[in-house]
Amino acid sequence: MSTGLLTDLYQITMAAGYFATGKGRERACFEMFFRRLPRYRNYVIAAGLEQAVEYLLNLRFSRDEVDYLRALPQLKRIPVEFFDALADFRFTGDMFALAEGTPVFPEEPILTIYAPLIEAQIVETYLLSMIGFQSLIATKASRIVEAAGGRDVVEFGARRAHSPEAGALAGRAAFVGGCVGTSSLAAGHRFGLPVFGTAAHSWVLSFENERQAFRKLQELLGEQTVYLVDTFDTVEGARLAASLGRPLWGVRLDSGNLVELARTVRGILDEAGLRETRIMATSDLNEYRILEFTAAGAPIDVYGVGTDLATSADSPSMGVIYKLVELEENGHKRYTAKFSEDKHTLPGAKQVFRYSRHDVIACANECMGCHDAEAPIALSRPVVIGGEPVEKVPDAFAARENALASVRRLPATVRSLFDTQAPWPVEYSADLKSLYERVRGSQREPQA
Repeated sequence: MSTGLLTDLYQITMAAGYFATGKGRERACFEMFFRRLPRYRNYVIAAGLEQAVEYLLNLRFSRDEVDYLRALPQLKRIPVEFFDALADFRFTGDMFALAEGTPVFPEEPILTIYAPLIEAQIVETYLLSMIGFQSLIATKASRIVEAAGGRDVVEFGARRAHSPEAGALAGRAAFVGGCVGTSSLAAGHRFGLPVFGTAAHSWVLSFENERQAFRKLQELLGEQTVYLVDTFDTVEGARLAASLGRPLWGVRLDSGNLVELARTVRGILDEAGLRETRIMATSDLNEYRILEFTAAGAPIDVYGVGTDLATSADSPSMGVIYKLVELEENGHKRYTAKFSEDKHTLPGAKQVFRYSRHDVIACANECMGCHDAEAPIALSRPVVIGGEPVEKVPDAFAARENALASVRRLPATVRSLFDTQAPWPVEYSADLKSLYERVRGSQREPQA
């Protein structure tokens, strides 16, 4: 699929303007970050890097796309040479980024792009969309996994996602955030993720009786059999499932008082000698309901979470932004920043140093920790240099391991599902503060 037009019109008009004014080859540095945490969130899990890299490595404008741009009335005055340049467009710059699965906090660059100004501008829309969406879903998944208290969580939201493509990406992002798998076959195929599924009420209703429906499903699926037991009567459905015996992976509860029903069904299964048979719960779940089930000691082994997870329903957007922080021309570097009210930015490329109990945002060329008792970890690492990958980008499995381990290291107050009075501390280095004041002092008036 051609990716050239997966951007906004104004990215192209600015790129054309840079070309026409001779600024196109100036080397720019853009950073992606967010100013404030999404609503109800105490951290964000960085996700989507694998797709961001694929995009940069394969970014092209097809001949048809170039012809489409030529015909736009907004671009009728653009030099013809610009469209010729688009036909040969490739990303030749560098990208530094936090590893997928890393918890990130306000003002910390999730990724940094160094590239000729035209290249760095055109990629903004796609990168914001991909990183923003997957990070949002991975964070939601992380919270649900935290609430589950060690019980497995499966992403079941493909049918509720905002498009089939969003459903597949939500499955991947949820896995990065800690889910054990997804119902999305597209996500399973594209990203190698474990896939899970049961059967719908329509399966039961299509047969003359529940026993026949269960028996045929068992013959079909064998050890992977999961009965949906609440079509008519959940307790009687559980008794029927127990009477059919093995092979049986589990039963699914999808309505009613899930805590009480899980206890009753567990007793039925145990009495039949099916102690290893799992109980899966679904039905409009989210982290808060699951936290209640965990607190009540409900014998639920697996949670299937759909709508709330695939859409991050309680916090469906994240204000991730992409800002120019420095520009270099003929060996001269100029630091850039906004100073408008509530929307200021920090100048210069940056590095994030993580200590055990706080972070420091510093200038990219700073060496932190040289005189500290604790050596920090520099989080931003090279991913693409000169338009080529530095190494194979870790996949969703590696990102999931990173997320699970990194979240475990956060204080309980930050992992809380509720607003914390003790957020993760993020500080600024003395050099970065000095650079900010110097750049602000050089401005005659605040920039819009």
